[in-house]
Amino acid sequence: MNKYAIKTEFFSGLTVALALVPEAIAFALIAQVSPLTGLYAAFFLCLITALFGGRPGMISGATGALAVVMVSLVVQHGVEYLFASVVLMGLLQLTFGALKLGKFIRMVPHSVMLGFVNGLAIVIFLAQFGHFRTEGAWMNSQQLMVMAGLIALTMTIIYLLPKVSTAIPSALAAILIVAGLVAAVGIDTKTVGDMGSIAGGLPLFHIPQVPLTLETLYIIAPYSLILAAIGLIESLLTLNLVDEITNTRGQPNRESLAQGAANVVAGFFATMGGCAMIGQSMINIDSGARQRLSGVVAAVFLLGFILFLSRWIEMIPVAALVGLMFVVAEKTFEWGSLQALKKIPRQDAIIVIGVTVITVMTDLAIAVLCGVIFAALVFAWQQAKQISVRARTDEQGWKVYELEGSLFFASTANFAEQFSPKEDPQHVVIEFRNAKVVDHSAVEAIDALATRYQLEGKILHLRHLSPDCLELLDKAKGMVEVNAYEDPHYHIADNKLG
Repeated sequence: MNKYAIKTEFFSGLTVALALVPEAIAFALIAQVSPLTGLYAAFFLCLITALFGGRPGMISGATGALAVVMVSLVVQHGVEYLFASVVLMGLLQLTFGALKLGKFIRMVPHSVMLGFVNGLAIVIFLAQFGHFRTEGAWMNSQQLMVMAGLIALTMTIIYLLPKVSTAIPSALAAILIVAGLVAAVGIDTKTVGDMGSIAGGLPLFHIPQVPLTLETLYIIAPYSLILAAIGLIESLLTLNLVDEITNTRGQPNRESLAQGAANVVAGFFATMGGCAMIGQSMINIDSGARQRLSGVVAAVFLLGFILFLSRWIEMIPVAALVGLMFVVAEKTFEWGSLQALKKIPRQDAIIVIGVTVITVMTDLAIAVLCGVIFAALVFAWQQAKQISVRARTDEQGWKVYELEGSLFFASTANFAEQFSPKEDPQHVVIEFRNAKVVDHSAVEAIDALATRYQLEGKILHLRHLSPDCLELLDKAKGMVEVNAYEDPHYHIADNKLG
């Protein structure tokens, strides 16, 4: 790594560390735990995933998506149960990574990814308005005007400074300039210190003080499962997004293992755990960071803020960090997707809009799951419509049905409707040369059709079925015409096959 790259990684990490502070405090307050619980979580998640994760340049920390799930556990059972649930969450994520299931994130359609990105951009934008409140009430008009002016100044610097100089990231420069202006002029505005003190010592090892009983497991297991799922979905989708932006390829399984290990450690140091953060990751990538160093620098600076620089960090105006996050939201949103909605297939447009709305209104995991299910159903429906049958009579007077397309669970009903056992001649042939038998539902459909012809006392001939399909046939097994030189060799996705 050359000197320029090291400087870029260093300044990017510092910028990310500053952006992590208010987010960690805010999410800790949402989960109804102390600000330091969120800050320590950000330190462990950021450091461990930066060192061992599958996506250099991606930033992890305490997140709002997990905080909203944690709050009910904290309220009902106390913070010690939260720490235990974070440990179990990490173990579940380690299991996911060890089983190499991370690769399945590649199956998420692009339309779902667009909805995910746009939804999170809106969530990041809307989340900033919580900073316009003080002790639960909206600021007065004068405070709002001051805050709006500082936010506008921050955003202007971030957008315009790169046209003048790229010596340091424009986001970092904007924070320092606005903070210096507020301190020099004595502007009365909300600061990081108003959200909560970040002063503290080194995080201490802490075994969760919960009974080691089945009852405890019954309490934390549902929360841990939901947290693990949301954490992995957000982390792996963020990994995919960074892959697209940097035109590189991350390692989903390695990232799953790193996320799991980080959360296990975080749980044993009395923190709230977390996952990848799309906002801070975009700050890091936009600042030019591409290596692991930036994440390590961010984590080290974050701990340094807690140990040595809390007094100075608490003086940073919240407006500067809100302005930064507004820019992140604007850059994260895929504005080109709005124009593309008119051109892409209707079902893809519905998925993009649906996932975006569900992400904003409910939960990221639910939104992605709904999007994937809808996309799968659309695909199955389209494939089901593509199966077709052409009928002809050969020189022997036998009726030949030539099947084309994929025969699977969604197309079996259409397949069965194509045949007329009562009207057909004594000998009937079904030609599978241009068709593919995909699953066990298709095999059962063939067996059911064979039964219909048997009941009519007619002879059914099945040609060009794959060997594994022959093994699964029951009633139709004796009707198959085997040609070792022409039969296909695809495999059916069925549990009976090894």
